[in-house]
Amino acid sequence: MSVVRLTHFTDPHLYGGEHETLRGIATLPALRQALAHAQGREWPPHALLVTGDLVQDDPAGYAQFRRVFAPLGLPVWCLPGNHDVPQAMQRELAGAPFVLGGHVDVGRWRVILLDSCLPGAASGALSPAALAQLESALAGAPGRHCLVCLHHHPVPMDSRWLDRVGLANPLDFFRVLDAHRNVRAVLWGHVHQAYDGLRREVRLLATPSTCAQFLPHAEEFAVDARPPAYRTLELRADGSLLTEVVWLEERSNGSSRSAYSAA
Repeated sequence: MSVVRLTHFTDPHLYGGEHETLRGIATLPALRQALAHAQGREWPPHALLVTGDLVQDDPAGYAQFRRVFAPLGLPVWCLPGNHDVPQAMQRELAGAPFVLGGHVDVGRWRVILLDSCLPGAASGALSPAALAQLESALAGAPGRHCLVCLHHHPVPMDSRWLDRVGLANPLDFFRVLDAHRNVRAVLWGHVHQAYDGLRREVRLLATPSTCAQFLPHAEEFAVDARPPAYRTLELRADGSLLTEVVWLEERSNGSSRSAYSAA
């Protein structure tokens, strides 16, 4: 497999009902619209990736999530966010096509799914067990390129309020990453906005939500007017990747596509 194609949805914030809204957007219809938009492009990908806040503190939302994704016939790789309900998530999404945490090997790549959640907190941290999982997954894949996924942002977003609820122990996280030469990219949700950076030749990526967005660079909490979005990724056998943020606005500037070739 020369290219692995993934579609990344994040932060759908579902409820048990059909029409509940979050910050003015009905979250389930917005997720369905994002999925329909993705299905109208290069479909199907090899897998779907969802990096947390599947629900908005409502365990009944997992049934909605299952109804949306289970019929697609594709693997759905998931990890929890701070609004998820861990026991209900494990119970309601047990078994195929859902993969909750751990890691998955596909083509020449290993995709690592980390739990960065702290009970009762909006911020996150990687526990000693999660850091050990990361170390083991990276050390056990010497012939593979690695994409590391989590919910909370490990680098500042230049937003005072948002950076108070990011990953609390990024130094521990990057200490593990820096010890391995096979890490190509880190991908997260939580921030409800796009981010694309580079640290020591490792691509750093955040994807906007399938519902409401946060205003970038805001000192205090503020909602952005940008529409729902998702991200596509092409993971290539040589370790390079091509990625695009796709906004649900059909304009000439409705997407942001960028490539990076690993050293």
